Amino acid sequence: MFIKEIELNNFRIYKGSNKINLLPEKDKNIIVVSGKNGFGKTTFLMSLVWCLYGKQMEKVDELYQKEIADKGGYGKYIGNSLNRLAKVEGETKFSVSVTFRDVKIPEITCNEIKITRTYDIVTSASDKVEVLIDGFQNELIQDLTTDGKQDGEEIFIRDFILPIEIAKFFFFDAEKIVSLAEINSPEQRRLLSKAYTEVLGIKKYEDLKEQLENIQDEYRKKFAKPQERTEFNQIIADIDNRQINIDEVELQIQQLNQEKIEKQSNSNEIQMKLIQEGNMMTLEQLNELKEFENTLNGKIGDLQNDLKELFDLIPFGLAGETLMDISTQLDVEKSYRESKYKQEDVGDKTNKILNDIEAQKRNFSGVIPTDIRDFYENQIKFLVKKYFYSDLPELETNFNALHDFSDVETNELNSLINNLKHTFKDVFTKLNDEYTRSKSDLDSIRRKIRAAEKDAEDEYIANLRSEKERLDKRIFSIDKDIYDLGERIGGFKNEIKTLKQRQEELRKKIDDSRRYSEKDKKTQELISKLKEFIKEFKVTTKKKLEENILNELNTLMHKKGFIKNVVVDINQAGDDVDINLFNSRGEKIDKGSLSMGERQMYASALLKALVDESDIEFPVFIDSPMQKFDKEHAENVIKEFYPNVSKQVVIFPLIHKELTESEFELLKPNISKSYIIQNFSTDASKFVESTPENLIKTYNDLYAN
Repeated sequence: MFIKEIELNNFRIYKGSNKINLLPEKDKNIIVVSGKNGFGKTTFLMSLVWCLYGKQMEKVDELYQKEIADKGGYGKYIGNSLNRLAKVEGETKFSVSVTFRDVKIPEITCNEIKITRTYDIVTSASDKVEVLIDGFQNELIQDLTTDGKQDGEEIFIRDFILPIEIAKFFFFDAEKIVSLAEINSPEQRRLLSKAYTEVLGIKKYEDLKEQLENIQDEYRKKFAKPQERTEFNQIIADIDNRQINIDEVELQIQQLNQEKIEKQSNSNEIQMKLIQEGNMMTLEQLNELKEFENTLNGKIGDLQNDLKELFDLIPFGLAGETLMDISTQLDVEKSYRESKYKQEDVGDKTNKILNDIEAQKRNFSGVIPTDIRDFYENQIKFLVKKYFYSDLPELETNFNALHDFSDVETNELNSLINNLKHTFKDVFTKLNDEYTRSKSDLDSIRRKIRAAEKDAEDEYIANLRSEKERLDKRIFSIDKDIYDLGERIGGFKNEIKTLKQRQEELRKKIDDSRRYSEKDKKTQELISKLKEFIKEFKVTTKKKLEENILNELNTLMHKKGFIKNVVVDINQAGDDVDINLFNSRGEKIDKGSLSMGERQMYASALLKALVDESDIEFPVFIDSPMQKFDKEHAENVIKEFYPNVSKQVVIFPLIHKELTESEFELLKPNISKSYIIQNFSTDASKFVESTPENLIKTYNDLYAN
């Protein structure tokens, strides 16, 4: 898949129609788009994300999420995107179009797909999306529209162009992507793991298995007893209803978050007015305090999530004595099993000795009295145990195994106990202390902000304060509602888990008594093969991803051998993926301790490995591509990363700063096209094409002064 062309029409700093051709030529995969800061490089990347995802763009990058929140919601954020000169001239619409080539769509042959997203600041309640396949609308788009909503285009983009969960791996600011090395909270890991499983293809096989299981359920119902069939149907209905409940609650949370953003924006505006009236703090100082306040709010949220994870272990800590009794009992049961096995082994070996003596007796011509034979046989049994197995304890005759845990289950219990005994208290204390300090710092900042407000009693100030207090109360209420709704989702998910366990039990019960048709047997065979395939696929994918990340790191980093091993942990469900780095001594490397350049190397290696392992062929767009690299790292990235990460790579460097002339010379053999963003007016920029050979000269000529 390639992006042939992008057209920006009155979008932000791009006045009128601005088209840029990005199709690579002659096996040269890199397109360079450069310009000075503020001239439209980041806007260009943002326009592409907006065209594809609209109001869902905040899920692609935290940068967009923060900007949307700062502007007071998506409506205000995107509503300010009309070019200022165009607005003065009476224009009300702006749009972005992206034309794709070589898109593979099942059962549809096409040359080009054009996606256009338009917004009218006067009439639009939301943006409008149009998808044309070879210049025409297609029935496929209409078929994807659900529940009477006009969202077929959005579904088409997510399903056939690029899923939004993994867009972060193809559109990114290289300076910001280093955040991949800082992922540590459970919630951050879950979100990133969802993207990993999408990229690696694990989810599509899990979905296929679930579809086959649903088909087999229909066969089961035919042979189930009436009571079993009723219960089976009820379980399926209950699972569906719980999922509907989850979707409805998530929609409520989304709406509340949008309302919170709007209320917070209004509250901040009032606060600024109060501070301006009081003349006690500059806007710059206020912004610094607000930035710190937002940082602390995020930190407190992460700490709350981490503490919530630990709260689940507290009941086990309270039942510590019982856990230790269980552990002791398991040790006794294990010792009994081992002793029993050894006793049986003693008996087997003794019997072999006696059998051999019995065989030799056939060659003995004399007569051995029975009492003599019994005496020696008993002595042999006694002496074998005495001299060879004297350490074996006598087995209890009435021993009862209370738990009968497997080795895996025993190890999991002991791991839980060790965690409670050795690390739980320290981790909990540390998190609680950090939470307390952060709350104290947040209260201190809020007191400073309140102190900056004018202490006046005139009606205007009083109304501002009253309105701000109302907004803040609503924000507090929204936070509480969101927390309660999150708890409800957790409850629904636990209910679904319980229902699925009962569903599996009922499946086995029905399977034990039913007859299998040929179709049913084939379905069962496919499910079994698919389960085995998924298991092997995860193992293979894990191994290949580990190898690829390590190879990429060794290729890109100049500290060869610094990272000796990479371990990818994928849990059984495939919804939790963690990537750990180890040095030559086998010690785990804290990714947060890496330098900014090393973090960018790690993020680049991870992105390259994920793209290689996926079946997704999509252009890669990189803003600030060389921001944190030293000379050697920059050369490695230019030679090894950009030419190989995708068949189409668009980079947005600052010439002379992020891309020196010597670095450009290294990159030039792989450059297909090059453009400079020329700012010809305070509110207008355009694309100026240059040959790769003349890019630096053209840039110098345009910005000589």
